[in-house]
Amino acid sequence: MREVVFDTETTGVDPATGDRVVEIGCVELINTVPTGRTFHAYINPQRPMSEGAFKVHGLSDAFLSDKPVFAKVVEGFRAFIGDSPLVAHNISFDAMFINAEFKRLEIAPLASERLVDTLILARRKHPGAPNNLDALCARYNIDNAKRTKHGALLDAEILAEVYIELLGGRQADLGLSILPSAAVGSGGKRVAAATRPAPLASRLTDAERAAHAALVDSLGAGSVWKTFSG
Repeated sequence: MREVVFDTETTGVDPATGDRVVEIGCVELINTVPTGRTFHAYINPQRPMSEGAFKVHGLSDAFLSDKPVFAKVVEGFRAFIGDSPLVAHNISFDAMFINAEFKRLEIAPLASERLVDTLILARRKHPGAPNNLDALCARYNIDNAKRTKHGALLDAEILAEVYIELLGGRQADLGLSILPSAAVGSGGKRVAAATRPAPLASRLTDAERAAHAALVDSLGAGSVWKTFSG
């Protein structure tokens, strides 16, 4: 399954008062594994940066003055996210800003059913504990030394690692819970696996069988092997 982990930086905290998106970073996951594909853009907000926002991400008016406006990057952003589920930390904030930008361009908003909030996942998994991104990095031993300031792409890359841990880690079940594609029908229902018309011939030799039987006999009447072999 394809998912996109993303983050935004903005001029402030409220798009209703005119605050705008100034940076977007996206990371592609396939079956919860980063593919290396990313999307990143700095954006000219066409308005001054608030002091509070500048302290968070360090993006100045001068730095953003020659960057493209949102209308120039929106199609690249939309092409990258496609119709995939979107993952973000406190996603209501990011989606609020993206939807405000979409509204200005008469683009349909992001559907709420495709939004995945890692903050909610973290609160469910670690109730009562700090669940900001830095705290989660510390909890899961994820290196965030480069995160001296907030940055949309860096934060999305870090959040992708956190998200994987929140789901149980890359090797939580060694993939044993995933059905092979051959066992799933076109309608998504499990179907019976095909059987061989003729069983494969055993590769055990008579000597190997005799040696195994002797070993099982030596284990005693209460051994698991005795129960297994009947």
